[in-house]
Amino acid sequence: MPENPSSLSAKPSTWQDIAARKQAQRASLIPPEWTLSTSVLNASQKNALSPKSAWRTANILTPWELDLTDSHDATSLLGLLTTGALKSEDVVRAFCKRAAIAQQLTNCLTEIMFDSAIERAKELDTHFARTGRPLGPLHGLPISMKDTFWITGFDTSVGIAGFCFKPATENAALVELLLSLGAVIHAKTNVPQTMMALDSHNNVFGRTLNPQNNALTAGGSSGGEGALIAMRGSVLGVGTDVGGSIRIPAGCNGLFAIKPSVGFVPSAGQQGGSKPGASKLALEAVAGPLATSRRDCELFMRVVADARPGRFDADAIVPSWKNMDGVTQRNLTIGIVRTDGHVKPLPPVRKLMDEVANILGRSGEGIEVIEVDLSHILPKVLKVFNGLMSIDGSKTWFDHLAITGEPLSPWLQGRLVQRPQKTVDQIRELQAQRMELQKEFLRIWEESGGCWLTNNSIKTQAGRTLDAFIMPLAPHPILPIDRWNTVNYTASLNLLDLSTGVIPVRACTEEDSQGSVFNIKAANGWDQINQEHWTKVDLKTYVGSPLSVQVVTPRLTEKRLADIMSVVDVALRTKYNSASSKL
Repeated sequence: MPENPSSLSAKPSTWQDIAARKQAQRASLIPPEWTLSTSVLNASQKNALSPKSAWRTANILTPWELDLTDSHDATSLLGLLTTGALKSEDVVRAFCKRAAIAQQLTNCLTEIMFDSAIERAKELDTHFARTGRPLGPLHGLPISMKDTFWITGFDTSVGIAGFCFKPATENAALVELLLSLGAVIHAKTNVPQTMMALDSHNNVFGRTLNPQNNALTAGGSSGGEGALIAMRGSVLGVGTDVGGSIRIPAGCNGLFAIKPSVGFVPSAGQQGGSKPGASKLALEAVAGPLATSRRDCELFMRVVADARPGRFDADAIVPSWKNMDGVTQRNLTIGIVRTDGHVKPLPPVRKLMDEVANILGRSGEGIEVIEVDLSHILPKVLKVFNGLMSIDGSKTWFDHLAITGEPLSPWLQGRLVQRPQKTVDQIRELQAQRMELQKEFLRIWEESGGCWLTNNSIKTQAGRTLDAFIMPLAPHPILPIDRWNTVNYTASLNLLDLSTGVIPVRACTEEDSQGSVFNIKAANGWDQINQEHWTKVDLKTYVGSPLSVQVVTPRLTEKRLADIMSVVDVALRTKYNSASSKL
């Protein structure tokens, strides 16, 4: 059993001592019969490309549990749980086992909640047996959550030693909402130190590994969530995103995801490391789903919207799902954005965008594909984003670390530097610039916006508007640990507050580099670093890693986004014979 938190908090501790005790507490919550043998762990470590399969020889899961966790997404499971065809206890136990395995292989968990999750599942089964009805639309479904969310009785340490052994005394708004819908929360997942890094490493829990290839990053800041779902230790997960923190881990792990607009999903009740109210002055993080299927992301957004989230969070502003505008049966106009105008995409990304444009234009679904140039505005957006990301000059984070003498994690060293805090007038000016950029961007959706370059369309009509645009997730493939270069392609969409989804398309192949000569002069320092990811690495590093795209619609158009993601996903899967089978 873990030590009593009250006794722990009374002990003077170094960050190393706190980390050791926190890791011991976490390890003690994995049942011995769910523990992988040394031989299995060694076999997995020797082959960085097979952590997804090396553990299967351990026989921790029964054949039925293996099939259940391998074969179902959240939507299909709910079809069985809400009709009584499956018991929640059986489903939750199977995913808890698989989460335990994922933890041992990828170090993706922070708080293990298996015992309480199984007890809740039993209560839900009792409710169904007594009433003949599910508790709600998420009845009995195991869901994992990023460590930022408060859950009563569990730490929200976000990998900071000074936050450990201080369990939450209330639930976050989204936790309350999900529980009211019948969900079962079985684990919280790892994040990078300060949540301002793109590789999920911190001094308390260590580094989360990419389950497909341990040499590549699992992403951040929702990296633990991405790794857990990729290992099928969770069927549906919740991350947060202020500059790419849902989308980058989704891309790194070959998952679907949605970054909603601010106010769509309740966000109150989280540990963000900043002072209360600071997000209202800078940029607000949003919560959203990561999953193995597109329809699971839509499921999450729909049930959250229909649950009247304003009951749980005063900032929630979303109408019910059925009252939102979706996509009717008509032709779509989709823009292709190939570059952010700041960092040029590497050959595999350029080739991917060519393929996506061609597939959509020839899909037979009536999609009109338009080339869209955003290079005149996205660099300006990025500059304002960077200004708003640290209005206190990172002072608050450095103060948190100073309590126990924690050093910065590797990716942050040299990147996170304490600077003077911005004045009220400086913050006001940045917010004014943000409002002007949002206003300017409204014209992008209209043909009169002046950035539509060419028309490879199957139809022509006057006064067109874009239904969505598609752009790369990053200017490079999934990179090795601690090498992720830039958030240009994701962060700009946060500042503009656009509804955005991620679709995994296919795996990177050896052919992606053949015949692709990258000899364009670097435009800036970020561009130079990006080119070095191509000119100074063994290109075999990227083979097999997932390539994904972002689908983008205007602010608070999540239903339209989900509809268009469905159209795009079907078109791409038809061509590639299912994106998931290629990853």
